[in-house]
Amino acid sequence: MSYTKEDIIRIVREENIDFIRLQFTDIFGQLKNVAITASQIEKAVNNQMMFDGSSVEGFTRIDESDQYLYPDLDTFSILPWRSAHGKVARLICDVHNPDGTSFIGDPRSVLKRVLEKAKAMGYDTFNVGPEAEFFLFQTDDEGKPTTKTNDEADYFDLAPLDHGVATRQEIVLALEAMDFEIEAAHHESAPGQHEIDFKYADALRTADNIMTFKLAVKTLAQKNGFHATFMPKPIFGINGSGMHTNMSLFKDGKNVFADPSSPDGLSKECYSFIAGILAHVKGFTAITNPLVNSYKRLVPGYEAPCYIAWAASNRTTMIRIPASRGMGTRIELRSPDPSCNPYLALAVCLAAGLDGIEKGMTPPAQIQENLYKMDKDARRAAGVESLPGSLAEALELMQQDQLIMDTLGGHLAENFIEGKMKEWDEYRTRVSSWEVEKYMINY
Repeated sequence: MSYTKEDIIRIVREENIDFIRLQFTDIFGQLKNVAITASQIEKAVNNQMMFDGSSVEGFTRIDESDQYLYPDLDTFSILPWRSAHGKVARLICDVHNPDGTSFIGDPRSVLKRVLEKAKAMGYDTFNVGPEAEFFLFQTDDEGKPTTKTNDEADYFDLAPLDHGVATRQEIVLALEAMDFEIEAAHHESAPGQHEIDFKYADALRTADNIMTFKLAVKTLAQKNGFHATFMPKPIFGINGSGMHTNMSLFKDGKNVFADPSSPDGLSKECYSFIAGILAHVKGFTAITNPLVNSYKRLVPGYEAPCYIAWAASNRTTMIRIPASRGMGTRIELRSPDPSCNPYLALAVCLAAGLDGIEKGMTPPAQIQENLYKMDKDARRAAGVESLPGSLAEALELMQQDQLIMDTLGGHLAENFIEGKMKEWDEYRTRVSSWEVEKYMINY
């Protein structure tokens, strides 16, 4: 929906809205906000709301901390869950410098820059449909999360086996009240695991929607006594949570990935986009899979891809081509997980695909065999390499990929790497319960 400044000011008054959240996302994918009262709405929509950027990790130094929030007026929405302190609306914002220029460390602006490059190449729309999975866990007497689900359901099961169905339905209704088009909602493979799929949109709106989706899931789960988590692998021995990402590129309203004259319905541009993703996936995995825990999902045996390959119908490959053709032709990247910053994840995916198109890259042959059943020699013979095995390895490979570093920009890339290396070092030096159980008695 499209709004003017006047529309928003009027709605805030007519709907008796008490607070407006000016939301933005930091480089690590955490949603931030400055809350204002209704009396400040005119100031907000005129880009006059300032905040201290030095207080946000990875943004600015303390000696250059003043930054401004520029609301995207079309993101105005009244939150359907009522606060105890009144009616709340939100606006998603871009971060700008005092001179009005876009802040180079703003993830939303990074995605906008890549979308502008796509437009310069003639591609007016980059559509993305995400499939973000999450877990609902019980909380203890103090309200802290546990890893207990009290749930015995499997894929597509329903109540009474599925103990989260009421919460999932409430989330769906809340999202629909915020103009999401929900395509499906169901229990996933692991106990306590769920998926809600909403309709694809252009990449910027999809990234906004992913952040809103996460907020809705966590807020309504907490309201119902659950803890929702998008942690990729919260429990050993069962499936983790992924965020399969469906992508298609359009020019003049036509899907450029489609070619009815080719045997498989895919165009040369689609092949080159796939080749670009395959060429750069090692370099951008630190962005699409940004946690230490992400790499405990990317292991054989739990439906998550860990080998760099593609095929039309093989679900063990990293890239799959769903059966739909024509306007519905798309590629599905199966490696990302829902802990990622969606603005950065979609930016690097698009940048990689465009690089493939620019250079006329050709992907390797499709892999039709079950990759998990192929031994190392067979995979090597087929030219199949592995995704990074740890966050440290992914960060090292990211620094070696100039396209990804340039896409993020020096400021954001350096701060992202620094923050993630601290996270890795904290993990690397921490003594785990597994080590104590394994070694304490024997040694």
